[in-house]
Amino acid sequence: MFETRHATDRYRLRLRRARSVVLSPQELVEVRAAQRTFEGAYIRTSLSQFSFALIVLKIFTSEFYSIGALFAVYGAGVLGVSAFRRMQGNRQFFSEIGHDGLSTKRFRTSGNVVVVLTSLSLAAYASLLVLTLGLDES
Repeated sequence: MFETRHATDRYRLRLRRARSVVLSPQELVEVRAAQRTFEGAYIRTSLSQFSFALIVLKIFTSEFYSIGALFAVYGAGVLGVSAFRRMQGNRQFFSEIGHDGLSTKRFRTSGNVVVVLTSLSLAAYASLLVLTLGLDES
């Protein structure tokens, strides 16, 4: 009744489950390139945001703590987008077996990840502008 299926059982490549598939060298190169390009970039961006937040919190006075907290929250958001991108990437590479048992193979772009990251960045920049403008009133 309550059957939980692991994601690697749901995704298939050449009629094999994702956890038991053996990739060809060309497929392995493509997967590694996508992982380096996308996941690595998001992780590096979030680490740089965390580092900048730490610098702001350690060096500047208490007036700037809200700006440091904003960069820490933004870094956590980019880290969340990285996890979302990884989940979406599985759907691009493998075909998915639906609840009806039929295999579906569709290419899906990363447009939804771009929309999420763009809205997160716009919200962070708007907040930064508000916080910066509020510094002269203090």
